Amino acid sequence: MSAVLEEKTRYSEEELKEFEEIIIKKLDATRNEFNVIKETLSRKNDNGTDYTSGSTKMLEDGADVSEKEALSQSAARLQKFAQQLEAALIRIKNGTYGICKDTGKLIPKERLRAVPHTQQTIEAKLRASN
Repeated sequence: MSAVLEEKTRYSEEELKEFEEIIIKKLDATRNEFNVIKETLSRKNDNGTDYTSGSTKMLEDGADVSEKEALSQSAARLQKFAQQLEAALIRIKNGTYGICKDTGKLIPKERLRAVPHTQQTIEAKLRASN
């Protein structure tokens, strides 16, 4: 008796529900972090006037600029991550979630749990980066 296991090409509704929950939790956390950074940046833009000495003020301004840049970069990364997670939710809805865009094979669950917005198997990703 040769029972050939048919390779699975899609995840079940229950499996997709699990991934959707993971993605929604990550999306909520990402949006919260993004909002904290936005609030921090808007407070930094509202310094008011202070009466510190000139050289100290210049040092503080320099540190502020560099901190604002770091916060802005973090905000941009979080925004991009949120967009990738939102796109993953759309793929769940349209039935393409979990399928490698390069090979057409199912992306392993472990990879999707770790990187729920991925569109590639690790093998395809490694090939693409070489």
